[in-house]
Amino acid sequence: MTLRQANIDRMQDGLFDVLVVGAGINGAVSAAALAGRGASVALIDRGDFGHFTSQESSNLVWGGFKYLENYELPLVFGLCRSRNRLMKAYPDNIKEIGFLAALDKTAPYRPWFAALGATGYWMIGLFGTKPPKLFNAERIKAQEPAIDTATVRGGIQYQDAYLIDNDSRFVFSFVRSAIEAGAAVSNYVELVSAERVDGRWIARLRDVDGGREFTTSARTIVNAAGPFVDELNAQWDLRTDHRIVYSKGIHLVVPRLTTNTHDRVLAFFDDTQRLFYVIPMGRRSVIGTTDTRVETPFTAVDDDDRTFLLEQINARLDLDTPLTTGDIIAERSGVRPLVVKSDGGDQRDVDWTSLSRKHEIERDDDRAVVTVFGGKLTDCLNVGEEVAHEIEELGVPLEKDLANWYGEPAAATRKEFYRQAKLMKLDSLRTKPDTEPLTDRLWRRYGRRAFDLLEAIRANPAMGEDIMGSADYLRAELHNAAEHEMIVTLDDFMRRRSKIDLVVPDEDIRNSPGLREVAEILFGDDADRRLDEYFDRHVPVG
Repeated sequence: MTLRQANIDRMQDGLFDVLVVGAGINGAVSAAALAGRGASVALIDRGDFGHFTSQESSNLVWGGFKYLENYELPLVFGLCRSRNRLMKAYPDNIKEIGFLAALDKTAPYRPWFAALGATGYWMIGLFGTKPPKLFNAERIKAQEPAIDTATVRGGIQYQDAYLIDNDSRFVFSFVRSAIEAGAAVSNYVELVSAERVDGRWIARLRDVDGGREFTTSARTIVNAAGPFVDELNAQWDLRTDHRIVYSKGIHLVVPRLTTNTHDRVLAFFDDTQRLFYVIPMGRRSVIGTTDTRVETPFTAVDDDDRTFLLEQINARLDLDTPLTTGDIIAERSGVRPLVVKSDGGDQRDVDWTSLSRKHEIERDDDRAVVTVFGGKLTDCLNVGEEVAHEIEELGVPLEKDLANWYGEPAAATRKEFYRQAKLMKLDSLRTKPDTEPLTDRLWRRYGRRAFDLLEAIRANPAMGEDIMGSADYLRAELHNAAEHEMIVTLDDFMRRRSKIDLVVPDEDIRNSPGLREVAEILFGDDADRRLDEYFDRHVPVG
C-alpha cells in the first residue's frame, strides 16, 4: 500500500480535530503547526501539494522593501522579522542574497534617496542582513558586467534572502512535518461538500485520481484554499470581513544572464516604474514579475507578457544577442491573492496596485471555521502560529508550542551526515562542472532522510548515478520520492518535488533516455499512462 493510500484510508470515516482544506503554503504550514502541537489533523488538496499559487512565486524570502513606498512600516517590520527567522531555521535552504538595483534616468528615485531607504530597510530588519551599499554607474558595471549602464545614474545593493530549491518543495517540507507529527495528508483529494451537523463538520471527499468517494468528519475547518477561499466560504454561506482580489504575475526562465561569480538578484524599474527582477536559479535566470489586474485565478503567460518582459530586460542588459522567445526554457504564471475589505465596493474599484501581500485570518465561532486570506512564503511561520491560536479559541486543546514543527534538523545531525558522506567520498560521484556538491544538495533537500540515500548508495553504487543527465537527479532520490513523497502524476515530480521542468528545455526532457526509467520507478506498471498524461499536458514553450 502506498503512503498516499494509507493516508486516505485513515481519513475515511475518521474524526479529526481539524480538517485543513488547501495544501499550498498556508494550508501546509497550518497542518504542520497544529499536528506539531498535538491536534488530530487531516490535510487535503484537490491538486498536488503547492501546485497553484505556491508554485508560481519568485522563490524569494524578503521583507517587502517595495512596501516602504506606501509607508507600510509595521508590515515591513513584521516581514523582516519573519525573513530573519526563516533564515535562522533553514540555514541550508534559505540563503541571504544581494539585490543590486540599477537606477537609470527614468527610475522614480535617485540613488542617494534609494540608499536612504535601503538603510532604513536594514534598520527596520533589525540588522539581520549585511548592510546596504551605494554604487555609482562605474561600480555597478564592475559588480555586474551584464548591466547596460549607459543611462544608469547609480544604484544600491540591499540584502534579502531566497530559496535555493523551488517553492513547492519548501511547501512540501511542511507537509512532511505534518505527516511526521501524525496528520493524515493527501493530495488529489477534493472536498465535494461539507455540512455542519451536531457540532461537527461532515465532509464528503473524492479521490480525484481514483474516483473513490468517502466521508470524514472534523470539529473545525481551516479554509486555506488560497485564491479560492471566497468560493469555499460562499458554499457554506459564511460571511467574512475580508475577500480576495487577484494580481497576475509571470516569470520567464532563460539561460543564465549574469556572471557566475556571485549569486545576486538584479532589480530594475520597468517603463511603468514598477520593479522587476533577474533572479538566479542555478544555471538559469528567472525574469519577472509583472503585475496585472485579473478577474480570475486561472492565468497563463500570453504574447503580450512575453513581449513586455523581453523588451524590458533587453533594454537594460548589455547582451551579445537580445533575448527572444526562443530563449525561454520555461514560464510561470500565477495570481497573488490580495486582501481587501469585503465592504470596499466592487472589485474593479479597488486600487489593487497599492495592495501588499499581507495576510488576514478570520474565525467564525458559530461555524467553527478559520479562514486564511492572502499571505506569502515569507510570513508562513506566523500564519501557522496564528491559525493554531484561532483553533484553540474554537475549543481544540493544543500542546505548548515547542517550535519543533518547522526548521532543519539539529547541527549535530547535519555534522554526522557530512561525516558519513565524506567517508564514502560522496562528492566524488559527480563530475559535472558548475554544480554544487552532492553532500550539500542531498542534505538540503532531504534532511534526516538523506541518511537513507547514503545507505542506498552504499548498498548499490548504481543508486548514486544521475538518472536524467542534465536534470541532476540521482537514482536513489527517485526511489526515495516514490516511497515518501506522494507523487501521483509525473508533473508532481518534474515541476514540484524537483524543478526539472523549470531548468531543463522541453526537448531535452522528451529526448532523455532516463525519462522512462523515472516513470517506471515512480509509477511501476502505470508508467506508460503517466508518461502519456505528462506529454499531453506539457506543451513546449515558444
